Amino acid sequence: MPEAPYRYRSPDEDSARWLGFPFRDGDIVISTRSKSGTTWMQMVCALLVFGTPDLPAPLPHLSPWLDWLVEPRDEVYARLAAQRHRRFVKTHTPLDGVPLDPRAHYVVVARHPLDMAVSLWHQAGNLDRVRMAELTGRPRPEGPPAPRTPLAEWLPRWVDREVDPREELDSLPGVLWHLADAWSRRDRLNVTLVHYDDLVADLPGQMRALARRLGIEVPEARWPELVEAATFERMRRRADQLAPDPAGVLKDRSAFFRRGGSGQGRELLDPAALARYRRRAAALAPPDLLAWLHRAD
Repeated sequence: MPEAPYRYRSPDEDSARWLGFPFRDGDIVISTRSKSGTTWMQMVCALLVFGTPDLPAPLPHLSPWLDWLVEPRDEVYARLAAQRHRRFVKTHTPLDGVPLDPRAHYVVVARHPLDMAVSLWHQAGNLDRVRMAELTGRPRPEGPPAPRTPLAEWLPRWVDREVDPREELDSLPGVLWHLADAWSRRDRLNVTLVHYDDLVADLPGQMRALARRLGIEVPEARWPELVEAATFERMRRRADQLAPDPAGVLKDRSAFFRRGGSGQGRELLDPAALARYRRRAAALAPPDLLAWLHRAD
């Protein structure tokens, strides 16, 4: 008998919302850490499923974040039940926290943890905390927000933090926990790992490879416009339709698509801090995963 999924919880998420989800043949589950290419992969899947850049609804409605407490679970389930196209659902939960159904395909996107952390720091400044509290039933923040720690100071502290990875998924231990779990399942036919840097370097090739994994046939003449629609600049221009903000928690939707590149995290650390990061990572994840993850180092 398969082991029950682990329950991951935070003030904004609860992976138990997956329990009882009625899977269908062909469902796609996109499992990523925050700021690791989630929306990018959702858009790639949308383009492959619909075969056109003209999506029938905003991306967050087509591909809801099932664990997110901002939207009532029953409403999300009802919206997914009404969909007649091949479904693709977002989660920030590691694969050990969602039901692994043989009818579904699980796509995990990995990003260099330092780059993910830099994007996470910027994202934190773009969130409307008052709106988030209203939607999740938490007390409204009182007074002005505390001054933010500058990124150059915050990033080394993020590297050094000692936390339970299952309690702090956006920490370095949490990121590598998520990826190590997926890495251990990478040989399964219904699990696909995608590297963020590969999307940056070869978006057409990565989209074609994913289409093959998902069993989706795309007419050759359609590929150029589909790839163009998945580029970072084109997605930024469509932020109102693509940003994951169905409940209005972002201060600026276009700022969600900030840079879309790689390497900034490593540039911010001095040699000693970068060496400390590598030692920390080596203690948290297997060497073959780190060799794949850190290919640009």
